[in-house]
Amino acid sequence: MSHSPWWKPSVIYQTYLRSFQDSNGDGIGDIPGMIQRLDYLEWLGIDALWVTPFYPSPMADFGYDVSDHTNVDPIFGNLSDIDSLIQDSCNRNLKILVDFVAAHTSDQHSWFMESRSSRTNPKRDWYIWKDPGPNGEFPNNWLGRFDGLSGWEWDHKTEQYYLHSFLKEQPDLNWRSPGAKQAMLDVLHFWLQRGVDGIRVDAAYRAFKDLQFRDNPVNPDWHPGMEPSDRLVEVFSKNIPEIHDFNRMLRMLVDQYGDRLLLGELYKPLEEIIKHYGANDEFHLPLNSELMSSDCQWSAESVREVVERYERLLPVDAWPNWSLSNHDKHRVVSRIGLAQAKIGMMLLLTLRGTPTIYYGDELGMEDGWIPAEHIQDPWEIKAPGIGVGRDPERTPMLWDNSANAGFCGESVTPWLPITHDYSSINV
Repeated sequence: MSHSPWWKPSVIYQTYLRSFQDSNGDGIGDIPGMIQRLDYLEWLGIDALWVTPFYPSPMADFGYDVSDHTNVDPIFGNLSDIDSLIQDSCNRNLKILVDFVAAHTSDQHSWFMESRSSRTNPKRDWYIWKDPGPNGEFPNNWLGRFDGLSGWEWDHKTEQYYLHSFLKEQPDLNWRSPGAKQAMLDVLHFWLQRGVDGIRVDAAYRAFKDLQFRDNPVNPDWHPGMEPSDRLVEVFSKNIPEIHDFNRMLRMLVDQYGDRLLLGELYKPLEEIIKHYGANDEFHLPLNSELMSSDCQWSAESVREVVERYERLLPVDAWPNWSLSNHDKHRVVSRIGLAQAKIGMMLLLTLRGTPTIYYGDELGMEDGWIPAEHIQDPWEIKAPGIGVGRDPERTPMLWDNSANAGFCGESVTPWLPITHDYSSINV
C-alpha cells in the first residue's frame, strides 16, 4: 500500500453483542441497541467496532454455532439493522468488524443436515466423516475442547462419526472440500460487499486438520486442575503447517476489497502467533493474547519481557496488537485489581501497535458473579469447577445507576446478572 492502512493508528473496541444494549425488552443485547449507543462510542474516541456473531443460531454456544452465515438471528434484529449499523457507524467515522466462524457450523445448518442425510449426498464431504476403527472405536483420540471427551460423534443413520472440536452441536467443516471452501469464501464476499471494514476469523488455526488424522500425543504436564481437553497436546488437530495456506487464501480474498482488515484468533505463544503474519500475506493482525495469559505475571519486569520479546520476534514491517481482556478471558480488573488495571489501560493505549479494548474495560468493569442457577456458558456446564466459565466476563454493559444498569428495562430480567457495583461504576 502507498499509505498507512487505517487500522494502524486505530483503537478497536470489542462488544459482546448479547450484553451491550437491549432495545426490545427481552433481556438480550441486539443490533438496534448497539445503534442507540453509537454516540457513546464516538465520544469515547474509538475507531473500529468489533461485533461478535449475530447470525442465525440455535445458541448452543451463543452464536458461535452458526446455522446461516448470511443472515441475522431475529434475537438480534435483521439484515436492515446491520445495514443501518454499518451506515450509521460510517457516518461517525467508525469502522465495523465482524466475526467469521470458520472452523465449524451448527448441526442445524442446512449444509450439515444435507451432509448427514446420506453418504452419497453432494455435501457429504463438506464435513469430516470417518468410519469407526476395527473394533468399533473412535477414529482417533482427538478430544472436544469443552468437555475433554471424544471429539467424534456417532451418526446412527449413516453409520459414521463426524468430528466436532467443540460441542457435538458444532460439527467441523472440511476446508479440503472444494464445495465447502467455495461456500465459505462466498460468505466473506457477502459481508465485504455489504460494507464491513474487517473480518475477525474465529478459531483461525482449527480450519485445517492433519490429513492422516494421527493421534495427538499425551500431555506429560497435565494434572486434574487443568482443562480436561488439555490431556492431549493438539499437534494434529490445530495449527498444522497447512493453516498458513488457509491464511493466505483469506488474505488474498480480503485484499480484493482494498483497505480492509483481517484479524485471526490465535491463543498461542508469541513464537507461534508471529508466524501467522507470513510474509505480509497472511493476517494483518494475528491477535496477541499474551498479556491475558496465566503465564504472564503482572509486574514491570514480566510485562517488559513480553513487550521486548514480541517486538524482537515480529517480522519486518509487521504491526503489533495488544489486548488485556476479551469475551473468553476474565476481565483485567478482576485479574490484577483496579489500580493496576488503570496502569494496564495506559500501557495498552501507548504501546506501539493496534489495541483491542473489551467493552466496559474503559469503566473498570469487573467479572460478574454468576449463581449456579444462572450459568449459561456450555464450557462451565461441561467442565465445572476449574474456572473456565466465560459468563463472568460477558455480563451486561453498565450504562447508568438505574436497576439493570440501563442495559435493559427495570422490569426485565437480563440474560446474565448485572455486576454488583453498577451504581458506582457506569458510563
